[in-house]
Amino acid sequence: MLVSILNEWRANLLMASFAQNVTGSSSQKFETALHWILNSNKDLGIWLKGRDLSEPVSSVEEVFCLESAHPQMGLGCRFRRAVVTAIVNLFLFFWCLITLWGILLYLRYRWRKMEEEEQAMYDMVKKIIAVVQDHYKEWERNLERYPYVGIFHVRDSLIPPQSRKKMKRVWERAVDFLASNESRIQTESHRVAGEDMLVWRWTQPSYLSDSEH
Repeated sequence: MLVSILNEWRANLLMASFAQNVTGSSSQKFETALHWILNSNKDLGIWLKGRDLSEPVSSVEEVFCLESAHPQMGLGCRFRRAVVTAIVNLFLFFWCLITLWGILLYLRYRWRKMEEEEQAMYDMVKKIIAVVQDHYKEWERNLERYPYVGIFHVRDSLIPPQSRKKMKRVWERAVDFLASNESRIQTESHRVAGEDMLVWRWTQPSYLSDSEH
């Protein structure tokens, strides 16, 4: 604490000595001027700053340095500052432009992938309907043992093993679409080979299906 007080006193003494050498006035007049600046409500163009530049100064003893509110800059300094500001603003502009362009490209990619996935889902729905309907027709001709077919059996017949992980989302969306929008296919649970499994059954008679074609 004592070291901090000594440092502040030394800083104030140096600042007063500097002002006395520059202006030729006494340190007492300088301190009086600081009091006047501190207590004045006018914009005098001078800010009193302490060691912590972000904290306001409440007494003359806390003053560490003076800062001009309206600094005078030469032409060369103004030009360099204007060039640096222009370069920074230009960089920020192009950075924002590149970021927006990247977001746009990503959104276009996502939209295209969603459209491709939607089309793949509808294609899968058509294939599932064809498989379930053909199985039912073969059952009517006594070529199949059951009128229904296992859901996973249909998946395994339509999607090769190496593509099942990639096509998982398309398959799940196709299954949900059939459950919600296809009245000709009914989802049931049957015990097959000693295990309960979900199956699909074609509910529309063959003569009605053939008449549609």
